[in-house]
Amino acid sequence: MNLLVFKLIVTPLLLLCATLAVRRRGEALGGFMVGLPLTSGPISAFLALEHGQDFARQATTGSLTATVAQAGFCLTYCKLARRGCLPALGGACLAFTAIALLLRASGVGQTALFVMSAAAVSLALRFIPRQLAGIGGAASPWWDLPARMVLIAGLVAGVTGLAPLLGPDFSGVLASFPFMAIILTVFAHRASGHAAACAVMRGMAASLFGFACFFYVTCLTLGCLELPLVYGSATLCALCTQCLSLRRLSAVGTARA
Repeated sequence: MNLLVFKLIVTPLLLLCATLAVRRRGEALGGFMVGLPLTSGPISAFLALEHGQDFARQATTGSLTATVAQAGFCLTYCKLARRGCLPALGGACLAFTAIALLLRASGVGQTALFVMSAAAVSLALRFIPRQLAGIGGAASPWWDLPARMVLIAGLVAGVTGLAPLLGPDFSGVLASFPFMAIILTVFAHRASGHAAACAVMRGMAASLFGFACFFYVTCLTLGCLELPLVYGSATLCALCTQCLSLRRLSAVGTARA
């Protein structure tokens, strides 16, 4: 199959699954799913195929940087959520950008970034409100899901196409910017209020443990294993981590019910 066609099919289908999950199981699970490397994982694999394993390994530094920045994004959005959708989104994007720029300027290595990611996510979960929005909510317009899928397909094609100009670090950061989470969060905020938006953000934050594991395993194995083993091992580690995180998230929801 042509690689471009593959790009335009796989990631939109992953977004479709996440969207259906949030409509069936509630905002928290939807946020949990979009916090997975549904976009950045395929982009990393495409970078390895098109630009070599060394390029993809360097890009994991940007992805791990973005993990810390995503934790800041989640926390900032929740702290500003009562002020409205636009102020919360603007503040969260500024927090993501500032954290990412600061970490890239510091030259911190991948292992240190992995440790910082775990610490940042733990801190975010400590301060993000634990109320969970109910299942369902307002019906979305007919164009909502197709628009999301087109946006994500464009992101994957754009990042991988511009990677030689952007460089590996910036490609990794941009690929890990929470575009899908923004789509789900803004819609939840406008349709169901700030509590629903915070539920998405808490779910996303909980999933970032698996996100960090995915890219740390990827950076350790790229150049040492064949690509199917690299991404298979990273996915397995991420899924094991996610199972533990989901169990904890579900326990919190049960306790608050």
